[in-house]
Amino acid sequence: MIVDAVVVGGGVTGLTVAHRLRRQDASASVTVLEAAPQPGGMLHSISVGGVRVPAGPDSFLARKPWAVDLCRELGIGDELIQPRASGSYLWTARGLVPYPTGTAFGIPSDLGDAFRWPGVSRVGRWRALRDLIGRKRRDEADESLGALLRRRLGDEATDRAIAPLLAGLYAGDVDALSVRATFPELQGWERTQGSLLRGAQAATRRPKADAGPMFLRPRGGVERLIEALVDDLGVSSLRASSPATKIERADDGAWRVRTPEGPVDARTVILTVDAPAAARLVPPGAASAELARIPFVSTGVVALVYPDGTGSALPEGSGFVVPRGAAPMTASTWISNKWPDPSFGDRAVIRCFVGAAGEEDVLDAADAELIEACARHLAALLPLPGAPEDAAVVRWPRAMPQYLVGHLERAERIRYELPPGIFVCGRSLDGVGIPDCVRSAGTAADVIAAYLDREVHA
Repeated sequence: MIVDAVVVGGGVTGLTVAHRLRRQDASASVTVLEAAPQPGGMLHSISVGGVRVPAGPDSFLARKPWAVDLCRELGIGDELIQPRASGSYLWTARGLVPYPTGTAFGIPSDLGDAFRWPGVSRVGRWRALRDLIGRKRRDEADESLGALLRRRLGDEATDRAIAPLLAGLYAGDVDALSVRATFPELQGWERTQGSLLRGAQAATRRPKADAGPMFLRPRGGVERLIEALVDDLGVSSLRASSPATKIERADDGAWRVRTPEGPVDARTVILTVDAPAAARLVPPGAASAELARIPFVSTGVVALVYPDGTGSALPEGSGFVVPRGAAPMTASTWISNKWPDPSFGDRAVIRCFVGAAGEEDVLDAADAELIEACARHLAALLPLPGAPEDAAVVRWPRAMPQYLVGHLERAERIRYELPPGIFVCGRSLDGVGIPDCVRSAGTAADVIAAYLDREVHA
């Protein structure tokens, strides 16, 4: 039997591709292959100290509409809730410094904040203000995020204030990440406003009533989105613990996807797995070579649950970010502030993020060492006990794609060089956030549906 489509990868991207294909044509036969025992990838929670703590993303960016739209399609739009706390801090040698309100990508929209904000030295602030009079770059070619930020705002503001926020989202090196593939708005600000500070001012002028919440998640956690997708797809279409091992042409011209349980033949194959896995699966050629050139870095989450009475030790806000090398963690989220739950009681529940480009060696430490290091640094910063009541470590080997300069052109080449009937989408190419993955999946589903229609009527 030949199915219309095999989706390799049962994370949010793969499940969304399958959902959208079936939505366009209810008769389409789709099989999703997932290597892990459960679908969902990084979108799940773990139990620590009797409470549920997100092991991966805890929400999605609401101002990118694609994940919200998908929740509405699946009938869970009414379950969406926003965080109870917002606002973040910067780790400094003097303690936590709150980021100014009204920032865009960590860049203050109020020039008074740019003059006075203590997260950067006086010299660093004056250097950043030169952005207002500096000449704009005329070349519109891609460059690194760091090159743009350093040219406009200087090294200190880049390294100490902005890179921890922006590069931290990709667990990346600000001087290697492509600005066009990560934060193209910044390049647009320089081009249209001649200044990042003026660009931040323009971006924050929109009426607050129109903005809506910044982040949302379904009640019960982001894994609720996975549950809804699986329910929509149906158990018969999902094969867990079934990794794809090879893709080849069958005698009848269909694509044959080999698995340990036997082959699946399909008219189309959609790869939503990470680029290194996709490179091993697609037939040898230019596309596989380009996929193999997309680097990934490993990260981890240290979940800490403190005793009763510690919840009030956390300041107002959702957490902090850390300049490169200043602490064992790259950032911390105060889950009990951000997503309070009756099961927490008055306990501080915290996640610390570890590992990033150039800092992966921290993940070589044993779990107990990681927990101790994070707890010790938190206790030096906040009125918390020296050790949590319970803790756990989740490791994500080669979890984060690195969008190097020229990434968008590489993605185009990959898609152009793939054999007819094989498609690639997801975070390796099109964005690491949940909304980006949903958007990528929707675009891929449209292309695949058109391809299948041409094949039927050819």
